[in-house]
Amino acid sequence: MNHEVIREFALRFPDVTEGFPFDETSLVFKVHGKIFAILSLNRQPARVNLKNSPERNLELREEYEWILPGYHANKQHWNTVIASEYASWNLIQEMIETSYKLVWQKVPKKVREGGV
Repeated sequence: MNHEVIREFALRFPDVTEGFPFDETSLVFKVHGKIFAILSLNRQPARVNLKNSPERNLELREEYEWILPGYHANKQHWNTVIASEYASWNLIQEMIETSYKLVWQKVPKKVREGGV
């Protein structure tokens, strides 16, 4: 999988925006202004920071060598996923979806229900 495949998958979720708030190589995906993924465009293979529960993050890091503590992020809540040829695309998709859902749940209920 490459940068574009990851980008296209992240954009499939409702109310997602993308942009470059930090620099020209870190593509940030947000839902209602809150970050759920950061894709490093200048790295090969592609690397993406994703949010998950602290417990699950530890499990993933212990099980997969291509999942590391989040680069430039709170390492308790974020992982950096290296999308190399031996990484599981199904697991990466699951992790992107989980990250999106965790952030979506923090969006105020009024906004989630379309009131704002």
